[in-house]
Parts: sequence; C-alpha cells; structure tokens
Amino acid sequence: MATQHTPAPTPLTPRRTGRPEDGATSRAPFATAATLATARIALGAVFLWAFLDKTFGLGYGTAAGRAWLDGASPTEGFLGHVAAGPLRGTFHAMAGQTWVDWLFMASLLGLGLALLGGIGLRIAAVGGTALLALMWAAEWPPARHLADGTASGSSNPLIDYHLVYALLLAVLAVTGAGTTWGLGHRWTALPAVRTRPWLH
Repeated sequence: MATQHTPAPTPLTPRRTGRPEDGATSRAPFATAATLATARIALGAVFLWAFLDKTFGLGYGTAAGRAWLDGASPTEGFLGHVAAGPLRGTFHAMAGQTWVDWLFMASLLGLGLALLGGIGLRIAAVGGTALLALMWAAEWPPARHLADGTASGSSNPLIDYHLVYALLLAVLAVTGAGTTWGLGHRWTALPAVRTRPWLH
C-alpha cells in the first residue's frame, strides 16, 4: 500500500504535530530575518539621506545654497567646529580639504547603497565602523566641557548613536542580512565575489 510522503519541514513551513506553538516557532527564523532586513534598510536610508541632503541642500541638515553642488564643503562646518577631544587640531586641519570631502561623501553614498541593496555588507561594516569611529571622536562624548569651558551637553561618555550604528553594521554583516529583501544572494553568486568571502 502506498504511503503518503510528508516533506521535511523548513523554517517557513510549520510542522504539523498538533501543538499550537509549532507554527510560531517555525515562523521565528523569518521574523528574525525580516527584522534584520528592516534594520538594514532603515540604516541605509539614514546614510543615503545624509548624502542627498549634503549634495543637494534639501533644507534639513544642509541649507539651500550650502550644498556640495553649490561649492560648499560638506565637512568644513562639522570638522571646523570640533571643540573637544585629543584629535581636535587634526580635525580642524582636515576640515574643508577636497580629499576629505570626497572620501566622506563617497562613504555616505557607498554605505547607503550597500545597505539598501544588501550587498557588500562586510566591507560596509568595516568602512562604516571606521567612519563612525572618526565621527564619534570628533564629537568626543567623554568630554563634560568644551575647549572654551562651556558644557558639552554630552549625555553619555561612551555610548552614542555612532557606536550603536557601528554595532548594528557588524550584526548585519555577520548575519547575512542582505539576503532578505535585498540582493545578497545574487551578489554572493557573482564569480568575483563567490571566491572572495570578504566581499560578501
């Protein structure tokens, strides 16, 4: 007598054992992947928006007429006003330098596109962490007072959004968060990428 074959359960296929919790358990992997993908897309939008606002002067962080395309430097205002920390002089010297502007803007664009597309997340995590670490050092949250003696306004000497973003970048990279709602599978299937795990 022929027997009915029941396919092995997958993370998205609830096992039919009659226990009510099985459906919830089997949906958990997809829920986790969807949560990570949502975080990835949201963080990508943060970086891409910063690039667009600084490039075109959309009137939020960058006023109209002060855009990169208008000839203004996207780093001069921020780095030129660093008022605390051991790298204050270094940042002042870097402010407005053409190579710094290009590197900063390319980083914002690259991070935004990589995160939104779900590609090259390992490179994005390393490069993004370096960028965020420099921005953290420029704001220097450990300082209670600025160079002129006024209160810095820092609410936490260590953890701020720069470090939270860097941690999230690392989590997205190690969990392969680009495969859900992204081009991660197609990206890692490319011959040049498949043989170089650091490009994943």
